[in-house]
Order: sequence, then structure tokens, then C-alpha cells
Amino acid sequence: MNNSIQSVITGSGSYIPELIVSNKDFIQTAFFDSSGTPINKKNEEIIEKFKQITEIEERRYITDDLVLSDIAYFAAIDALLSSDSDKESLDYIIVAHNFGDVRKENKRSDLVPSISSRVKHKLRIKNPHTVAYDITFGCPGWLQAVIQADYYLKSGDAKRILVIGAETLSRISDPHDRDTMLYSDGAGAVIIEAMEGTINTGILTHKSRSDTFEEAYLLSMKKSFDPNSGIDDLFLKMNGRKLYEYALKTVPLVIKECIQKSGIQIDEIKKILIHQANAKMDEAILKRLFDLYDKKEIPEKIMPMTISWLGNSSVATLPTLYDLLLKGKIKGQSLKSGEVILFASVGAGMNINSMLYRIR
Repeated sequence: MNNSIQSVITGSGSYIPELIVSNKDFIQTAFFDSSGTPINKKNEEIIEKFKQITEIEERRYITDDLVLSDIAYFAAIDALLSSDSDKESLDYIIVAHNFGDVRKENKRSDLVPSISSRVKHKLRIKNPHTVAYDITFGCPGWLQAVIQADYYLKSGDAKRILVIGAETLSRISDPHDRDTMLYSDGAGAVIIEAMEGTINTGILTHKSRSDTFEEAYLLSMKKSFDPNSGIDDLFLKMNGRKLYEYALKTVPLVIKECIQKSGIQIDEIKKILIHQANAKMDEAILKRLFDLYDKKEIPEKIMPMTISWLGNSSVATLPTLYDLLLKGKIKGQSLKSGEVILFASVGAGMNINSMLYRIR
């Protein structure tokens, strides 16, 4: 085999906010449905039903003094330290997010300068050839940024890239919508480097898809469900049932296409890291995937989860999950050299992507 360039993750980092918000903290919340009608159920019943469906017991919020670019920077520092990389050697800084810096006292997105430029500034990088840009691709944004990095590295255009996924969904969630209990804040990052060698390691294959003809607005921004709130701000809204149906039908197909491109058998995949959106949905996606291969037995512990205690932090769920696994911070789970793992995500757009990766 001839020497070839491989895109290899050499370091990872994450930032998990300190503020823990449990389900009990929503007991006094006034919940409304999409028509603006108060939900005629006790909050204890609403919360218990929510937990059964999502398995979320608590989530993390950033403190009032922080914004998204701050926690993206924290994750970047962690990744740089773990990879022992010189920050001035970075060719690209790509930050995946969807709403920019949203301050506690002002719900409007602040996107100028870009979040990546702010992170580069906070890192005090002087190198003008460290190109910084953002990507908005819904929840699959971080994985799509990794896919872009793979193209840069394998083309020879770059040697080392920092890819960050960060989101502060607590700042754009409607306090009167039950779905607000899904959302959380967080940041994760990786350093990806071009390495020459004969071993088939690093990023193996990837596949992406965008469905916008009918599905574009399954996630969108709308006013509060509370008609008397007096708030003009827009909040993240979701058509949960249709989104669930779309994900269950489509995500397994994209994953299978990614696996087929690699020539690897599904039995060789040791871990499947799925965007932490909803535990029951992720479990249903996993089952549907194995059904596509006519396999009734799903390997134990193949799908590690963090949603029960970290909630859904959008683009941050996958890099945070990977970082925690790599550093042995998830009980009963680990990653080993040579293992093949699969990443997959689905979210606003609607967008889906998947990637196979062999650990160095």
C-alpha cells in the first residue's frame, strides 16, 4: 500500500457548564401548547412523561456572565493542551454553532465578528494564516465541520485544524414550551492533523444529506407559546412528531451509506456516537439501523449516552461525548486504539451526516 494522508484526531477537549438544572426546577413553570393554551396537566405529570421519553434528568446551563464564544474558547484550550499542539500552527479554526453569542439580558444573536474570530482572538493567535470561519448546519454542524476539515487535510491544503462545536440553547429556548427541558449548553473541540502512513486510520468515510423540500421548517424560530408574555424575542421551536418520524426513516439510511462506502462490516464497529437529541429516538434509530442489516441483536454498550445528565446541547453533544469517552469519564465505556467508531447526527435544515473513524 502506498503512503497516503490520513486525517487523525490528535486531541480533544470539552467544557461542561457548572450550573446544573434538574427536572425539579421546572415544577413551577407555566407551560403552554403551540396554540397558546395552558396545558391542563400537573407539572409533575408533564415532567415525568418528558423523562420517560427523553431520559433527561438534568441539564447544564452557562452562568449569566458567559456567552458562547467563551465556552468555545474553553473547549479549544482543553483540546490544544491534550494534543500538545502549538496554537500558532493551526491552519484553520472552524466553529460550528447556530445562534452566536446570545447574552442573558439580550436574546438577539451577536455574530459580528464571527465566533471563530472571537475564539482566535481569545487564544491570542498572531498567525494571519490561521483561517477562522463559522458553520451553521443545525445540530450536525460540528460533524460537518470535521468533514470539511478532512477535505482540507487530505488535499494537502492544511496540516492541523481546530474544530469546535458550541451552543447555548438555554438562551434561545422558550421558558413556556415543554421542549425547553430538552435543551442545554456546552462546547466540545478536537484537533485534527494530516498524517502520512500506510495504516488505514483516522477518518475513513463520511456521508451527508439535506432535506429541505418539505422538512426545512421542522425546526424554526417563533414567538413564545405564552400569548401574554409580552416578549417579542424569537425562540427555537420544533415539530417533534414529524422530526422523530423523519429521523427514524432517514438517519439509518445515511449511516448505512457511510458504512457501505468504507467496505467495513457493521460488526466491526465498536461504538456508535449519535447526537444526543432524545434517548428514545436514538434507541429507535439504532434498532432501525441494525434491522437494515437483518440483525436482531444489538451489541451491549455500543451506543454510549450522556443525555440523561447533559441534555441536548446541539452541536456540542458529539465532540463532548467523544472527549469524555476518550478520557475515560463515562462509567463502563472506553475507546481503544484500532477500534472503528461511527458518528451520526440529525438536526435543523433538515440535515443529516455520518462518519466512520478508526482510532489511532
